[in-house]
Amino acid sequence: MSRITSCFDALRRNKRKALIPYITAGDPQPDITVHLMHAMVAAGADIIELGVPFSDPMAEGPTIQQACERALKYHVSLRNVMGMAREFRTQNDHTPVVLMGYLNPIEVMGYAEFARAADEAGVDGVLTVDLPPEEAEALVMELRPRNIDTIFLLAPTSSSERIARICAMSSGFVYYVSLKGVTGVASIDVSAVETKLQQIRALTDLPIAVGFGIKDAVSATQVAAVADAVVIGSALVKKVGEFAAQPEKIAEEVASLVKEMRVAMDGVPLPK
Repeated sequence: MSRITSCFDALRRNKRKALIPYITAGDPQPDITVHLMHAMVAAGADIIELGVPFSDPMAEGPTIQQACERALKYHVSLRNVMGMAREFRTQNDHTPVVLMGYLNPIEVMGYAEFARAADEAGVDGVLTVDLPPEEAEALVMELRPRNIDTIFLLAPTSSSERIARICAMSSGFVYYVSLKGVTGVASIDVSAVETKLQQIRALTDLPIAVGFGIKDAVSATQVAAVADAVVIGSALVKKVGEFAAQPEKIAEEVASLVKEMRVAMDGVPLPK
């Protein structure tokens, strides 16, 4: 059983929902990331989504694009990111870490080498934004034997047939993108999300995480009432950017926002 599955099982037993913060590795400088990961866990994060900086992050809005630019100034690579995950593991062997990024760096490394390195680094899941399930079998076959989950995106426009196909290739959880468009650009319609999640749940038993458009404790709480997990990205990355010139303040500022969302989410009355 993967750390991700164990995490969701424990949360379910305790009638809690997962809080999954996203940060871009190496933003605003490489020596911040591991400390920030630990700070988010202490503030209530259940799973960490660690973004791999990429020069053409097509699914991201300006906030995360700028985060990638800040990290790439230090030439933060996929191997560097896995090194950060490995360092995190020296003090934390239970919090799942999901790498989120784009296919090109993985292809350059090679699927088998990537799977080996990710396993050695203690990575628990991989979400590759631009890899459709129809083209994912070779990567999935390298990751599954190492107990690394493969996570795919579902969209508001996904048909039932497409949802079923994506869920069949997924493990750990599935990620529902609540908005049409890129990250960080709009507000979430929770009623529309709830309707779509009902359709998804009819086709899979996997936990469903919802991301895009969750900006604060209020929206996190609303989504937690209908989803199994809440992914918060742009709001945290924006906070990192605001304090890029004062890196010593970043962990406290980000952790404060994570804690605010955790406390709010834990107040959600769950279905009986």
